[in-house]
Amino acid sequence: MPDLFALAMPWWEFILRAVVVYVVVLGMVRLSGKRPLGQITPFDVLLVVLLGNAVQNALLGTDTSLGGGLLLAATLILLNYGVGWVSTRSRRIERLVEGEPVVIARDGCLFDAVLRREQVTRADFEAAMRQQGCLGVEDVELALLEINGHITIIPRKST
Repeated sequence: MPDLFALAMPWWEFILRAVVVYVVVLGMVRLSGKRPLGQITPFDVLLVVLLGNAVQNALLGTDTSLGGGLLLAATLILLNYGVGWVSTRSRRIERLVEGEPVVIARDGCLFDAVLRREQVTRADFEAAMRQQGCLGVEDVELALLEINGHITIIPRKST
């Protein structure tokens, strides 16, 4: 019981470890693209669980104290709040952290290379078209992959 709050390393090392892991994992998640974050699949859940387990030792080192875990949790929550706060005040940081919508089709032309790069399946694109009442890509004026991974379709106007 006396070891419950005894830290195995200095308090500042917990914070440094949390900042480094947060920044690196955020960068890796951003590099993975928009689509994996937009629709959670069983594979995505597995990735999140394994990712949490993988970075656990990087965060805690040899510490197993309650105090160390709470300090890390507080640091990660504050980091997340801070990134959100800065993102709402700086368009440049927002683009860096959140990304920007990507055009995946325009004027009836589907950009297959963009679909592959963004990891969007043709089936997902076709489902989004059906939801907007488009029977084929020729009915699409503009299709965007939003920053949250959803596909927005703007149908061509009837003439």
